[in-house]
Amino acid sequence: MKLHELQAAEGSRKVRNRVGRGIGSGNGKTSGKGHKGQKARSGGKVRPGFEGGQNPIFRRLPKRGFTNIHRKEYTIVNLDTLNRFDEGTEVSPELLIESKAVKNVKHGVKILGNGKLEKNLTVKAHKFSASAVKAIEAAGGKTEVV
Repeated sequence: MKLHELQAAEGSRKVRNRVGRGIGSGNGKTSGKGHKGQKARSGGKVRPGFEGGQNPIFRRLPKRGFTNIHRKEYTIVNLDTLNRFDEGTEVSPELLIESKAVKNVKHGVKILGNGKLEKNLTVKAHKFSASAVKAIEAAGGKTEVV
């Protein structure tokens, strides 16, 4: 293959539609906007949620509760996920990300007691559930709060 033989992939390049360029183009005169009305005008569009003057749904529905802006969200790791590590490994949040067990460590890692742990591990995390601590220590491991 030579440089002059290179070609763009089929369908990757598309000619833009030039509106208002004569009746033969199929998009002449009104440029595909029809006749009159708000949507035919320049800058003419309705804001998101507008229902033609009817009371919009976000105003009709009652507002309840609130969102706590200081909420801390923890990345959850279950005990059966920890079985992928070798015996005697020190499992830390960094190691969990490195081994792709978790994608990111939001406000910290919380270990939950779901599943069965068969290995002796030292687990470092920000939080533990009581059942997780019991299961890790039963397997001969240790828990450490970071």
